[in-house]
Amino acid sequence: MKTIRIVGCGATRVGRLNRSATDLAIESIHLALNDAGIAQSDLQGLIAVPSMSNPHFMQAHYLATMAGLLPAKKMIVRTIDTGGAGAISALATAAHMIRQEWCETAIIVASDAVLSLADKEFSGRADASVQGSGLPSPSIPNGYDLIAQWTMNTHGVTREQLAMVPVLMSHFAARHPGAMCKKPYSLDEVLASRPIGKVTNLLECARRADGAAAVILSSSKHWHRNYAKPLAQCPVVISTGEGSGPLFPPEIENITEQMFSCERAAKFALESAHLGVNNIDFFGLYDCFPICFLRALEAIGVCAKGEAGQFVERKYQQLLHSGGDLHPNDFPFNTHGGLMGFGAPWEVPAMYNILEAVAQLKGEAEVRQISPKPQRALVYGNGGIFSASSVAILGDGKYDRRVS
Repeated sequence: MKTIRIVGCGATRVGRLNRSATDLAIESIHLALNDAGIAQSDLQGLIAVPSMSNPHFMQAHYLATMAGLLPAKKMIVRTIDTGGAGAISALATAAHMIRQEWCETAIIVASDAVLSLADKEFSGRADASVQGSGLPSPSIPNGYDLIAQWTMNTHGVTREQLAMVPVLMSHFAARHPGAMCKKPYSLDEVLASRPIGKVTNLLECARRADGAAAVILSSSKHWHRNYAKPLAQCPVVISTGEGSGPLFPPEIENITEQMFSCERAAKFALESAHLGVNNIDFFGLYDCFPICFLRALEAIGVCAKGEAGQFVERKYQQLLHSGGDLHPNDFPFNTHGGLMGFGAPWEVPAMYNILEAVAQLKGEAEVRQISPKPQRALVYGNGGIFSASSVAILGDGKYDRRVS
């Protein structure tokens, strides 16, 4: 089987940028090309996710046309719509295209400018994405809030344990020069922030942002044959997995474990890689709301079912005892700050999970670096309200030689 590597990464700033999602996407493509040291004409594939702020029919084809990638003699383009799982689904799709020799080098790109949208416009578009759910506005936060309530009733997770998640994320975001959150939150600040749902406050929501990111993949064989850049530091895509659930949850009394999809995605990815959760050194987990992070911890096997709240509380206590300087080795999760701390341009954030995993695997995460340098990373994207789950396992640049 071909070895697929991540050979280039690029990301714009995040924040209120007052630029179109298309413009941001093209910038991220050029940044990734510069990082890889190749020309735009070297790309034969582009996979993109939809944009809320700047939507277009066949988004990837539109973007490829605007970026000057189409028309081209050899170019395959595809739009992937699995919501926040889209970046990981796109990674899996690009790897499949290269293995099937549909293309040799492909770029995945995600962009949006939702912070530059007026509040009313953003809220209306977000609610429309789960039309028919019957959830009150804002529909998506209230959908996750419903799951949080169910989890509190079913597994005994406390209100404080939920609020500890953004506290932990903010402490790592404050260490990342590109993150939106510049100052760590206290637990009191999170609990005192404006209520959005019954058990969800403003500081427990993904931080709305503008931004774009792109990642370039290629096979080791093709790269060695055509380019001078060494692959020793380029991470390997070891495996991927996906799972699906309903677009929105049923009423609280009808919620069951069957609606969640991350367990299935993680099982596929780990089993096909012949790895267990104990073989993973870094985790980039989707955390649009605290309940998503807690469910992910349990789904991938870090915690037993119903124990994620206690796990987070232990880490929070560790943070307090460290004087607010929790080492990445003690919390190898979302060391960039996740969606609540780093920033969340709609369907882009799982790309930041990939970029942070790449930085960790290459030993380039600076003050956030896990030591010794991780050998394997798990990245997870979640779309809808636990509707789509995509998981990928990445290995460091030496992975080929260790398993050969």
